[in-house]
Amino acid sequence: MANTTTRVDFWFDPSCPWAWMTSRWVDEVASHRDLDVNWHIMSLAILNENNDVSESYRAFFPRALRYAQVVAAAKELHGDGVVKPLYDALGTRIHLQQRTDVDAVISEALAEVGLPAQLIQDAPADPEANPYRFDDELRASHFAGIDLVGQDVGTPVIAVNGVGFFGPVISPAPKGEQALALWDAVVAAANYDGFFELKRSRTREPIFD
Repeated sequence: MANTTTRVDFWFDPSCPWAWMTSRWVDEVASHRDLDVNWHIMSLAILNENNDVSESYRAFFPRALRYAQVVAAAKELHGDGVVKPLYDALGTRIHLQQRTDVDAVISEALAEVGLPAQLIQDAPADPEANPYRFDDELRASHFAGIDLVGQDVGTPVIAVNGVGFFGPVISPAPKGEQALALWDAVVAAANYDGFFELKRSRTREPIFD
């Protein structure tokens, strides 16, 4: 029988609630389908560094960037296998617990997944005094995803067998048969080379359950 494993590449910013819900959906699908899911870091701060955005949105970037930086550092120093567990630990605190104390969130998440506490030094609060040493690696990961879909996107970015999409943006994350039906639709879209865009305006905020 032919190998039916589907390769999935998932780019996320740990601070993005929409990426968090989409990642929960992928987890649900992966429990029922043969997926090889590879998790990659991206950054809303990098995506928007040259864009004209509101001051309130720009004020969010330093905090978001620190979370992305610590994931990138963990990946470079400890391998791909730590990316998803660290994302889960960070995301639980950021999204489900609504925590905003960045140092505590990072420290607790590192401890939960058994990573050294000094990794927090690779997410510097003052980048001028303590420059981020994995900037090239973070940007390379970010642009590997963005190059699949173009600049006019956000997070998450998903590639199914190498075909990239922004999204899906969902709220709440579907479960069971609904999760699988949505997955099959995404796979079908990825299998048609001429499919580019399907969108409607969001009418609800993130629903975490």
